[in-house]
Amino acid sequence: MNTAQIITEAEAFARSELGQDTTGHDWWHTERVRNTAALIAQMEGADAFICTAAALLHDVADEKLNPSKAEGMRKVHNWLAERIEDEAQLTHIMQIIDTMSFSGGGGEPMATLEGRCVQDADRLDALGAIGIARTMVFSGAKGRPVYDPEIPPRDETLKQEYRDYSKGTAVNHFYEKLLKLKDLMNTGYGRRLAEERHDFMVQYLEQFYREWNQGAI
Repeated sequence: MNTAQIITEAEAFARSELGQDTTGHDWWHTERVRNTAALIAQMEGADAFICTAAALLHDVADEKLNPSKAEGMRKVHNWLAERIEDEAQLTHIMQIIDTMSFSGGGGEPMATLEGRCVQDADRLDALGAIGIARTMVFSGAKGRPVYDPEIPPRDETLKQEYRDYSKGTAVNHFYEKLLKLKDLMNTGYGRRLAEERHDFMVQYLEQFYREWNQGAI
């Protein structure tokens, strides 16, 4: 099976797995990550096929959307193994997917340029206007309030804390994860894109607090 056919089938697979998601990890998130990963790969000289395949499948395996990380990874590995004969390519794609997550504090360092491109693309989709919208959607899906001034941001450097979605607030998530992402970008081009989106979120928070506190005694 040639690479173009694999990508076409990966698109269909991701759509079927993520099309009904309402937590911000839907097909359109995957489509944006795929497009951004391809752009960063072009700018950084990375392998476009590896980046595109990993971007398309990264949330199909995500533990947030599967009974466990192991089950999600196994599902994607089995799907790829039926289509990719090159063991090195298959291993590379799976390695990227396995180490993409923020997981509290930033996660494991990416071992390859392709992994760094895809991880940057995924992190960019958590920033800016889209990142704000996705945070609110995810928080609503998990029953978290938008904001409570009596609840401080958590220390999410531990994976257990990071994965406890029932606690905290949407606004606290900016401090627990989103505002950290700019300094965690891997590539030069990714950092350039992150700067504008980061600044937009800072401005959003400033406006949010002005409106929240307006008229307060």
